[in-house]
Amino acid sequence: MPRPHHPIDRLPLPRAFQVRLPRLGRRPLALVLALLAAALAVLPSLSARAATPVSWRRFHFDNQLTGFNPFETTLTSSNVTRLNVAWQGLMGALVDFSSPAVVNGVVYIGSTDGKLYAFNAAGCGGQLCNPLWTGQTGNSIYSSPAVANGVVYVGSSDHKLYAFPAAGCGQPTCAPLWTGATQASILESSPTVANGVVYVGSFDSRLYAFPAAGCGAPTCAPLWTGKTGSHVETTPSVANGVVYVGSNDSKLYAFNAAGCGAAQCQPLWTGKTGGAIFESSPTAANGVVYVGSFDKKLYAFSAAGCGAATCAPLWTGLATDFITGSTPAVANGRVFVGDDGGALNVFNAAGCGQPTCQPVWVGRSSVVGGVESSPAVANGVVYVGRNNKTVAAYNAAGCGRSQCFPLWEGLTDDPIVSSSPAVVNGTLYVGSANELQPQPGRLYVFTLNGQAP
Repeated sequence: MPRPHHPIDRLPLPRAFQVRLPRLGRRPLALVLALLAAALAVLPSLSARAATPVSWRRFHFDNQLTGFNPFETTLTSSNVTRLNVAWQGLMGALVDFSSPAVVNGVVYIGSTDGKLYAFNAAGCGGQLCNPLWTGQTGNSIYSSPAVANGVVYVGSSDHKLYAFPAAGCGQPTCAPLWTGATQASILESSPTVANGVVYVGSFDSRLYAFPAAGCGAPTCAPLWTGKTGSHVETTPSVANGVVYVGSNDSKLYAFNAAGCGAAQCQPLWTGKTGGAIFESSPTAANGVVYVGSFDKKLYAFSAAGCGAATCAPLWTGLATDFITGSTPAVANGRVFVGDDGGALNVFNAAGCGQPTCQPVWVGRSSVVGGVESSPAVANGVVYVGRNNKTVAAYNAAGCGRSQCFPLWEGLTDDPIVSSSPAVVNGTLYVGSANELQPQPGRLYVFTLNGQAP
């Protein structure tokens, strides 16, 4: 198939360290040693908690698709220039749009060879790593895996949603636990798992809702579907009991996440855009849903709707070019979204007090290349793949000018980097390719100085 068109909390010091140790004076040495031992006894548990890895469970981090990891502390705008390739994961064909999920020390990603790949997130001790195991589907995977409750879900172009055991099966190739049947290909739409339901969009113009635990049979029918006016290539986002999805018919759809008691459900409301919504998925944050459109605009709708069947946007943001594959990221009062002209557009998340807003700043690159990848924000840095073989990192606060250039660019060997970065535990993971190799598919893994984090 050709390419598509287009936590860790801050831990307080233990109480033993919050009080001044008593003067020795005439206190017995044994008492002093006992106090010191009590203070030191808490350190192993603190160290274990501080070392607990953070998960990046699905496309764009969370069920709201914010693309924002608030727990990253290792990578900063000061040290990101030291990122280097630590290792590469080998796959049989290139990675197109599928983006990494990182859970319990395993990184999952799909490839156009129809396989789901599971790698050791820490690598293999060498430069080129083979997967721990793979899961075979019947056609290309553009969808990104999502991990929940010990199961990894991914969509395939063979008209199926797949559910594999996240821990593998003890064999090099694993069979699915179950599959969910759709009536057309699942392309870039990625599964979202919330409250025991897995949601995914299909090219048959439907949103599907399957039971996340399966149905006790090898193939499962959906709990319900939501009909749209055209193809669904976007990933559903779920917030406050509503599931949002965009469609090629130039509409954002909002459905009751619990369904409607029937096999096919009508939307609670729709939001009209001026162009098709391709792979730019809706992002829900702080009562607003943001989505990119092919009319060169970012749309901001009230997440609660407007009390009518069709809603107008709160405001729109004018990008420099068409928005096709890039899903907005929302962090610290800013919205980040890429466009086909090669710009990373940054808007004020609250708008500008006018119907149409200009970007606060725009991220460029010295080498021209469109941005189909979806930005990821972590610890004051925004990362995004570019169609010039690179993954770029910008200061999320901007540079004090209208146009900003990357703090760092990491090189892959594929002209198109449509996969979206996962930035977690001091490591950047992104899918791409090395098109000159017999095994062209690549998971690129960047760490500080190319060393294990």
